Amino acid sequence: MPIVITDDDARRHLSMKECIEAMRTVFGDFAEGDAVSLPRVRYTVESGTPDVSYYANVHVGAAPSFGMACVRAGSHMIDDSAYEGGRRSMRNPEPFNWSVVILYDIETSEPVAFLHESHVSGVRVGATSAVAIDEIAREDASVLGLFGTGRQARAHCEAICTVRPIRRVQVYSPNPDHLGGFVRSMKLPDVEIAAMPNGRSVVDGADIVCSTTNSTEPVVLGEWLCEGQTVMSIGNSDPTITRREVDAEVFTRASDIVIHDWDSVHANRQIELLDLVESGDVDPERIHLLGDIVAGRAAVKSAPDNIVYYKSNTGLAMQFAAAGAILYRKLKDATNRVVPRDWLASERYGIG
Repeated sequence: MPIVITDDDARRHLSMKECIEAMRTVFGDFAEGDAVSLPRVRYTVESGTPDVSYYANVHVGAAPSFGMACVRAGSHMIDDSAYEGGRRSMRNPEPFNWSVVILYDIETSEPVAFLHESHVSGVRVGATSAVAIDEIAREDASVLGLFGTGRQARAHCEAICTVRPIRRVQVYSPNPDHLGGFVRSMKLPDVEIAAMPNGRSVVDGADIVCSTTNSTEPVVLGEWLCEGQTVMSIGNSDPTITRREVDAEVFTRASDIVIHDWDSVHANRQIELLDLVESGDVDPERIHLLGDIVAGRAAVKSAPDNIVYYKSNTGLAMQFAAAGAILYRKLKDATNRVVPRDWLASERYGIG
């Protein structure tokens, strides 16, 4: 029978290390044409409440190496008045995330699990970034500059510290309470967590610069960067909003740019990259796919004389399928949270 996997289950049973290895596998499969992930679909529609819109975020795909396909159905309310100042805000009537990931066994087509997406979402993005950093950043990188203090910042801090010998994290948020809370609560062995007064101070002396914010305006400026740094960001434009988490100079100064998926760049109209390609300021020959790097088809490495930029340009359903499969295998015989199979089996169909 299908099981229900909660955020608490994911916290207990999905380690960052095993998620990193799962993301390495699935991106390698993606490069070989084995894993499948279609560009995500996002849309908003008026909800009937002033200044509030309904927002959907849907991913579909499969990770055959893990025997799993999935649909991630994101469902939220958006505070339209909160775009002021370059921010967006979820405004669900109750403080819950109703998004769910449905896992399907690709050998039987049956749904095998319904997965809370909050914790897994943070871990799979951080783990994928760790795969990229492990491939492209200098081996001796020891200082991480971090923008943001939310769920993604915490996941990325842990993930990057897993693949590089980070000794100091320089972190900044414009919200002093959030910044102080992050410094107090983010505990990693032998890692100093230092609150910084502004964005420029985050970048100064950092080997890796990581932006994990919900800003729609640049928080990382190319003029701040120096050779030898690896830069990464997770914010991207889509049909519902235009976002530029780094400025154009980051793109133009980078010797190489790494992304997940070209189809999503076009389908989601990620104009922060497309505009620069179309204007000729960024040569598409300098843009590489993470899967190709993992599979050995491309080689990108940060060096003392270059800047490399990793743009985590989209979420892909195969990430949820792979991470979800790990959890399902651990919990399928160890939980009593089940959905009766006949509740989900509709009438048999056939020809005639």
